[in-house]
Amino acid sequence: MVLRTPIHDLVPSPDLPMRVAFVGQSTFFEACALEADVAAQAGIESRFFDYRFGEDAEPLLAGLAGFAPRVTVVFRPEILPAGSLHDLPGAVVGFLTEPLPRRGRSAISHPDLERRLRDLRMVDPGNVDRTVAFDPMIVSGAESVLPVWRALPLPVADRFFAPVGPQGPRPKALFVGRSTPHREKVLAEAKGGGEVLHLGFGVDAGHLRQLMAEYPVAVNVHNEPYPTFENRVCLHLAAGQLLLSEELNPNHGLEPGIDYLEFRDGAVLAEMLGRLRSQPGLWRDIRIRGRLKAESFRASRVYPRLIFDLLTDLRTRPSARPGSRREPSPAGSVLVA
Repeated sequence: MVLRTPIHDLVPSPDLPMRVAFVGQSTFFEACALEADVAAQAGIESRFFDYRFGEDAEPLLAGLAGFAPRVTVVFRPEILPAGSLHDLPGAVVGFLTEPLPRRGRSAISHPDLERRLRDLRMVDPGNVDRTVAFDPMIVSGAESVLPVWRALPLPVADRFFAPVGPQGPRPKALFVGRSTPHREKVLAEAKGGGEVLHLGFGVDAGHLRQLMAEYPVAVNVHNEPYPTFENRVCLHLAAGQLLLSEELNPNHGLEPGIDYLEFRDGAVLAEMLGRLRSQPGLWRDIRIRGRLKAESFRASRVYPRLIFDLLTDLRTRPSARPGSRREPSPAGSVLVA
């Protein structure tokens, strides 16, 4: 824990309970939240609320009202119905988690990116006070819909961090992600040789942690043939796996050849896995360096500082969202700021 001083001593209104709610689809985003037992060490009470696009929002709103969070983090805020968080007391930050078209000198466009931008346009900007993007390269595209306050990769829940274990006589590789034509093309040779276990979505956190302990090597392939930075990158490094990845752009401070290994196509990936089969201890130093670099993505390191910055910024530049002008009380009633 980097922020060793209790957060109550650092934020405005230190007499109020510091409760932080995380909202999103648990299958994808519970691994990016701040866990309750870890949060308590920084004086924070944390809770995750599972919510999926198209669900009735009333149970979610009732749960939030009962918990009375001082800060609510919403992963993919475009999934929430318009107006649903207008009156929620406290601060609300929307976390953009999807790649988008890039503008300017680094322009990238693709039908998949345009589809995701159409999805983002469903967002109600009045549901959030500030917006965080997982990738600074998407800010130019996102700001055609709503302003972006910060850009940082999705954090990794502390329970996923593990020491670098043994690679064994024949290190096995794991890829987690839904099947797409691009991924199948890249993985075809490696999967055909039995070098990679491919798991689609639907793996719960406990099972994923077990698999990452069993598979010392992880593979990252983009959804489509455009560069981005998947949140699984941070997860695999935190678990102490050797990461083999397509080009990461941005790389969020990770260095290819030092923290992870980069491949340009499926043939190179298959060649890398073949080398590991014949030289099991190969690239262990990269596993160790990647695990060390993953500390910068640790949830207990990221969220306390983000919360402090958020509440401080809102006092300087208040939000137009009505609920942001009210603080939740310990009993869940409302205090007027």
